Amino acid sequence: MKKFVLKKEESAPKPENYTIKYSELLNKQQLDAVFFDRGAALVVAGAGTGKTRTLVYRVARLVEAGVHPSSILLLTFTRRAAQEMISRATNILDDRCKHVKGGTFHYYCSQLLHQYASEIGFPADFTIIDTADALDVIQHVRTQLGLHKKNKRFPNKNTLLSIISSVKNKHLDLRVVVGDQYPQFMENIEQIQQVYDGYQAYKERNFVMDFDDLLEKSVELLQSNEAVRTKVAAQHRFVMVDEYQDTNKLQATLTQLLSSVHNNVMAVGDDAQSIYAFRGADHRNILEFPSLYENCTLIKLEENYRSTPQILCAANELLGQAYHKFDKQLFSEKEESDLPALVKAASDNEQSRFLTQAILQLREQEIALNDMAVLFRNGRDSFDLEIELNRKNIPFVKFGGLKFTEAAHVKDVLAHVRVLVNPMDTLAWNRILMLIDGIGPKTAQELFEWIRLASNPYALDASEVVSKSYMKQIKGLSKLLIKLNDNELMVNEVVSEIVDYYKNYCEKRYDDYPKRLKDLETFVGISAGFSSLSNMLRDLALDPINATAIDTEQQQHDELPLVLSTIHSAKGLEWEHVFIMQCLDGVIPSSYSVEDEELLDEELRLMYVATTRAKQMLYYTFPAIAQSSYGDYFTKPSRFIENLPDGILEPWILTEEPETPMLDEAGNYLTE
Repeated sequence: MKKFVLKKEESAPKPENYTIKYSELLNKQQLDAVFFDRGAALVVAGAGTGKTRTLVYRVARLVEAGVHPSSILLLTFTRRAAQEMISRATNILDDRCKHVKGGTFHYYCSQLLHQYASEIGFPADFTIIDTADALDVIQHVRTQLGLHKKNKRFPNKNTLLSIISSVKNKHLDLRVVVGDQYPQFMENIEQIQQVYDGYQAYKERNFVMDFDDLLEKSVELLQSNEAVRTKVAAQHRFVMVDEYQDTNKLQATLTQLLSSVHNNVMAVGDDAQSIYAFRGADHRNILEFPSLYENCTLIKLEENYRSTPQILCAANELLGQAYHKFDKQLFSEKEESDLPALVKAASDNEQSRFLTQAILQLREQEIALNDMAVLFRNGRDSFDLEIELNRKNIPFVKFGGLKFTEAAHVKDVLAHVRVLVNPMDTLAWNRILMLIDGIGPKTAQELFEWIRLASNPYALDASEVVSKSYMKQIKGLSKLLIKLNDNELMVNEVVSEIVDYYKNYCEKRYDDYPKRLKDLETFVGISAGFSSLSNMLRDLALDPINATAIDTEQQQHDELPLVLSTIHSAKGLEWEHVFIMQCLDGVIPSSYSVEDEELLDEELRLMYVATTRAKQMLYYTFPAIAQSSYGDYFTKPSRFIENLPDGILEPWILTEEPETPMLDEAGNYLTE
């Protein structure tokens, strides 16, 4: 019998032999996370505790320890975040880190499903539809079913999409979702089910997927096909998930499936910053993580590098009011500051006057406008303040707005690209054909029925459906599509040809067409960065560009503007001075949440997130009297603030400046 001696694998370098001096760059808790090696770990990273820094150094440490970069999977909630982390790891170590697999769940699942499309009955060139397209499909299905003619109120397309998305992301029955979120529509449950089924059938028939499908079908693929799951999971020796508190049920399941071979998984997040339940995020995912994974290690990051001790004291006391949480105590070595201010104004307008004047006073103290932010629960909360800021000529930007790829003119151009990639994309054909004068929904549908059976779907002028009245335009469209389909052009050349064709339609449809054409010129330049049309469609659907010349045309300011933002939009950001306005019971917490323990906890976490955005000074403001459609009423400050112990906040009193007395020519006081 022969004997073969297996050599011991080389162990990872000792800390003192690493090229990066981790112990000099990280605190004790961060080091524990960075040097965690095998098994499952949950890193509860409090606000401002260096979560991203910790992830970056763990990536670098694993690569430096000899782990092949391509076997490391880093899942984030924006592609930009993944790219930034990998870039930072590359800068502190070397180019090996560029080969780490990083991206969003949706981006990863898109790649996975395109690779294994045949396993789920889809062609490899299936397309992804964005939210606006999904709404159009639902409206089409709703109309086909005749539900737009109902005498009684029926859910609109936005509500229907929200219901469908909740069913998928939360793994709930349709009846449960409608009964819980929209009980007024329970009498329509059978028709809502018809819309759900019709929407699913439409996507299957036209080989398109929405964002939720990417997650759901990836889970189905990995759960139903053991060979695929094993092959895919085996590629990921180490799996890391950022912002784990924002995962939904499908993403939590995917995390398990993708780490199921090597079982080396690290989730990083903060249960106290889980504020996206309305998007399907499930706060329980992070709370249940330690019990879900065997021998899970819990690591807490508690040293805050952002805020002063006084701000953190308020944050800790707020978090102490939560029902469901991991216990942690944020602390800071920063210099002490003034106590956070509690500012009670007489009215909404006085609150706006205080905010405006305080901002101007800080500006006089050489604090830049963009180092200040005013945060609020709802977008409408800042309307009165915006008027006051405009009166004082203070430039500001309000977070939110239309995304570039959601603008109508950009969607028109992308529709042409979509039919080149997937000639069975009904929605895209409908958008293209309806640009042509004389073609309505009925004719567009008839043309598509011809396209479905045609040997060359782009030779539209061969269809018997075509009328002489628009034959010239149809021939122009056919000529364009056949040319672009037959030639091996660069992506930007294809987009440029489409834009040239589309210019006439743009000028006819929009009064502000010069701005829109400027957008499209920019888009031609952007498209040069993509290797293929299908990659461009996938990337733009999964990671939309934000700015357009239509909705966000930059004004010329002599300085960067003040930031106004909803708390949801402010997560992950920070400013020197932060004002949180409308801190009222019924606003934060919302009046809809006060009877539900879980909803109330989420509202508390919103206040915590807002509080921990401040670096140097924090202000809570509220009006004593507010206005409604029923008239003025006395308010109550947020219960979260009222429940804080004495000495945590400093009350501020607002008083009116006395009027300067008027004198006559002789120097005597004038009286009325």
